[in-house]
Amino acid sequence: MTFTLATVNVNGLRAAARKGMADWLAETAADVITLQEVRAPEELLADLVGEGWTIVGEVSELKGRNGVAIAARTSLERIDLEGVRRGLSGLTEPTHTGRWLEADLEDPLGDGKDLTVISCYMHSGNTEKPQTMTDKYAFLDVAMERLDALRADGRHVVLTGDLNIAHANNDIKNWKGNLKSAGFLPEERAYLDRLLVEGDWVDVHRRLAGDVPGPYTWWSQRGKAFDNDSGWRIDYQLTTPALGDRATSAQVDRAPSYDTRWSDHAPLVVSYS
Repeated sequence: MTFTLATVNVNGLRAAARKGMADWLAETAADVITLQEVRAPEELLADLVGEGWTIVGEVSELKGRNGVAIAARTSLERIDLEGVRRGLSGLTEPTHTGRWLEADLEDPLGDGKDLTVISCYMHSGNTEKPQTMTDKYAFLDVAMERLDALRADGRHVVLTGDLNIAHANNDIKNWKGNLKSAGFLPEERAYLDRLLVEGDWVDVHRRLAGDVPGPYTWWSQRGKAFDNDSGWRIDYQLTTPALGDRATSAQVDRAPSYDTRWSDHAPLVVSYS
């Protein structure tokens, strides 16, 4: 039995739908897709992804911003979005900021374990605006506690989404020029160290790709970043160990050209068996 999971920051679901996301949806092998930066009311989500998908969302209290969602194929009887939980409690900012959504899948791999899928859109942060970094670190602290709690009963867990942190030098093309930039600060990268170096979580994309530059998942809209593949790898699927061991393939569905992109991010698609 194979389970395929995709994650993508759509940079506005309405815009992505206009620019051709439907073509990718028609071709992808994904059983479940997590989306970030949806920026649309939940009542519009089903129409925007089209027929064949069931979708749930976590809309931000800040209108028109953020937003995460999880979509599952309606044709797969073994996959049902249930046990949906929205937002993270324990934050000084509003709980429902459209950044965290959990859904439980009942035994999707046929190994007797349920799987919790998380769609996360992490704060980008800005070193020139200290409060944005304070908010990012506070969110990360609460997220780490939540991840520990979720895996306590032995279930599979996968944290997906745009984490807005490049973990290592190979995750950003111009790493030397970004050592003091939000998204590549030592303090931010230390959170991923806690999971992947000090802990036993698995970065399945990196494990399967090997120790190579990229493959990147986001490119600036400025200049020739996309054409020169000068990108960042900031979209992840981080799993508990047993699930990570089941990952068989990972690919970035990078658009063939700048003008055919429907987002500034590309989907990360991973299959588990």
